[in-house]
Amino acid sequence: MSRIPPENGVDGDDERDEEVEEDDGVSGEEDGEEEDEPRLKYQRMGGSVPTVLTTDSASCIAVSERMIALGTLGGIVHILDFLGNQIKEFTAHSAAVNGLCFDIEGEYIGSCSDDGSVVVNSLFSDEKRKFEYHRPMKAIALDPDYARKASRRFVAGGLAGQLIFYTKKWFGYQDQVLHSGEGPLHAVTWRTSLIAWANDAGVKIYDTANDQRVTFIEKPRGSPHPELLLPHLVWQDDTLLVIGWGTSVKIASIRIHQQKTANGTYRDAPVTSMNKVDIVASFQTRYYISGIAPFGDSLVVLAFIPTEDGEKVFSSDLPSHQGNAQRPEVRVVTWNNDELATDALPVHGFEHYKAKDYSLAHTPFSGSSYAGGQWAAGDEPLYYIVSPKDVVIAKPRDAEDHINWLLQHGWHEKALAAVEAGEGRSELLEEVGSRYLDHLIVERKYAEAAALCPKLLRGSASAWERWVFHFAQLRQLPVLVPYIPTDNPRLSDTVYELALVALATNPAYHKDLLSVVKSWSPALYSLLPVISAIEPQLKTSSSTDSLKEALAELYVIDGQFEKAFSLFADLMKPDIFDFIEKHNLHDAIGEKVVQLMTLDLKRAVSLYIQHRDLITPADVVSQLLEAGDQCDSRYFLFLYLHSLFEVNPDAGKDFHDMQVELYAEYDPKMLLPFLRSSQHYTLEKAYAICMKKVLLREQVFILGRMGNTKQALAVIINELGDMEEAIEFVSLQNDDELWEELIKQCLHKPEMIGMLLEHTVGNLDPLDIVNMVPDGLEIPRLRDRLVKIIADYRTETSLRQGCNDILKADCINLLIKYYKEARHAIYLSNEEDEARSKRDDKRAVESLGRGPSLRNLELKSKTRGGGRCCMCFDPFSIQNVSVVVFFCCHAYHMTCYIDSSNSLSNNEGAWAF
Repeated sequence: MSRIPPENGVDGDDERDEEVEEDDGVSGEEDGEEEDEPRLKYQRMGGSVPTVLTTDSASCIAVSERMIALGTLGGIVHILDFLGNQIKEFTAHSAAVNGLCFDIEGEYIGSCSDDGSVVVNSLFSDEKRKFEYHRPMKAIALDPDYARKASRRFVAGGLAGQLIFYTKKWFGYQDQVLHSGEGPLHAVTWRTSLIAWANDAGVKIYDTANDQRVTFIEKPRGSPHPELLLPHLVWQDDTLLVIGWGTSVKIASIRIHQQKTANGTYRDAPVTSMNKVDIVASFQTRYYISGIAPFGDSLVVLAFIPTEDGEKVFSSDLPSHQGNAQRPEVRVVTWNNDELATDALPVHGFEHYKAKDYSLAHTPFSGSSYAGGQWAAGDEPLYYIVSPKDVVIAKPRDAEDHINWLLQHGWHEKALAAVEAGEGRSELLEEVGSRYLDHLIVERKYAEAAALCPKLLRGSASAWERWVFHFAQLRQLPVLVPYIPTDNPRLSDTVYELALVALATNPAYHKDLLSVVKSWSPALYSLLPVISAIEPQLKTSSSTDSLKEALAELYVIDGQFEKAFSLFADLMKPDIFDFIEKHNLHDAIGEKVVQLMTLDLKRAVSLYIQHRDLITPADVVSQLLEAGDQCDSRYFLFLYLHSLFEVNPDAGKDFHDMQVELYAEYDPKMLLPFLRSSQHYTLEKAYAICMKKVLLREQVFILGRMGNTKQALAVIINELGDMEEAIEFVSLQNDDELWEELIKQCLHKPEMIGMLLEHTVGNLDPLDIVNMVPDGLEIPRLRDRLVKIIADYRTETSLRQGCNDILKADCINLLIKYYKEARHAIYLSNEEDEARSKRDDKRAVESLGRGPSLRNLELKSKTRGGGRCCMCFDPFSIQNVSVVVFFCCHAYHMTCYIDSSNSLSNNEGAWAF
């Protein structure tokens, strides 16, 4: 099907097989208003129709479920298929065909003409019946069951004003006048047992089953004469009759009730009361009705738009040659006259036609399958708009038409949603998706286009790669990277490398680069090209922390842990210490002292002290000093040197002078222990620092180390006012002059004298202090202090006496013990007794070792001697010689002892010479 171009030709155009353009089919809309989607789509009927209408003009049409009948002004009835191809041709009349009607089976076609004849032709046999009258016949309706029943009933009427009911009997046809006397008959239609017709008075309905009239519906007031604008009667179903007349539309509902038959079944029958027909809808239009048909729960109206000189439209039966008529319109309206769609049809020669030159027919349709704006597949009704030189087919738009219309109007998202909802063929997804992506890229909505790619491209690797390179050419690849699949499908390595490089070259996407490097498998791409592309970026102004971290992650994947550590340290990553331990990078931490200490001071200090053989204290201190204001380097130095001093006091001895200053600044309480422990600081510098920080006890200690004890004592007394410390300091010096200096320093300070008196016990004689106190000097609480001195003295005297008594008692007890021990005999054992004694001694030692404590055991005196001479080591038992035994249990032969004594005397004499 091709489209009908907008044109104004009358009959000289050969483009009759083109489809009616929908864009030109909408009229009356102002620019800027949102266009409503059409409900119908149009196509000019092709096949034999263009040829037929070249030499003749169409006058009427009828449609069955099998075929189409087209009547012409030349009196010919053309039987066509739905594509317009001619099947049969009946030269039935000598004048214009005014009406056509199929039976429900589509086997017979009835026609009537201005020549006064009515013809019923069989479409599948040679059967033909022709009836002649003397007046033009305008309408005909076959019994829907014409082919099934032998009665061959039909009705016809015309200018004679009679509606004639024909029935076949045994001896031929019998005609019956159902109605007459109210003017010409203009239209008639037959549904089940109901016949409806229109004349000059109005519309009447007759029930053939009961042989009675059902109702009468008056002609709308102000309607044009029926000869100029015909009324239109259409059955929507068995009980609804649609009437379109002039500018009025009415819908009549025939109420049905059931009557019981003789065999006990029920059949539908019209109600016999006066209220058996209801007008369920009625409205007026601003246009003339040239045709009407049901459209599901709505109506399709063929509208003729009157011009300003509308009175002239019906002034002549001849075609107008002024060419001022407007295009006919197909309107879809509700029963309340709400317009759902309006399409203007550019039919050939529309400028010269009047309202009665058009007609509308539709395929038989019950309307039951219409739901949600779409027709069930295969159940779409077809509408045929007939003009003298055109037959246009209209049918409801399907899902693909809806999708195409959305695409044409730029509503790609709605089109995509429709395809995803299952409307149209599944193959449309790729087409709609591609057009949607193209549209978004033209609109520079790259992010939206990228987000749609997974949905549209799905598992097509080639499509993905094509769009990746397309985005890369547009320099918009970074927005697509988060959606690029890594599996099912997996793309080529080049695609992933290109994506990573695109993220690296744009600082706005460095965070995305980091995320992608962490999430993508390293097997997807080659590391070297990506690393080579990122490394130069670090030296430019576009470098960011995210870029550094991404490069560090790539280094880790590539096994370059030291380079990764350097970047992680600069980025102050909290887990860098675990990274160092995991990959044993202690050799690489020497250049990142400041960074590591800034990140975690205590952990970094512990790390540098633990590996001080690799990173010397001098290296650590130099880096911290060079850091300057980058961090709190002095505090870092303090904590590092303090921890180092605790581990090894001599490891940082070169920095003890600095350490004194750091202690004074950050932890003065630790300075004095440090001064006492260290021997590697300069006393003068340390003293100057303490003077500056007013650290008095530290000054006292340093002055003491320097030998300035008197000055140190003056600081204690004058600055600290701590007599206990002063006395302790003087006591440690062991200098009597210093005691005198202490007393002199206190003589003019009554409170200090009192405190001195309190602490002199055991150090000074209080009388010496009292004698040196000037006369008349008031000493606070002197009486109490003297009482305390006396009490302390008495206590001291009592303690001394008690100690003396204890010493005397101990001396007596020891003498008694010594006396008793001296009286003990000493047993000299033999060899057997000696062996047994050794075993007993060994057991005793073992038992003592298992005992709770040696201190709790009483040591017994030794009362057993050996069985051998300590000189010759012979057993005493083998010689009959006197034995000498000492209290220490050493025993000797008398002869051995004497010889030994003489030898010793001789040696002493020789030495004297």
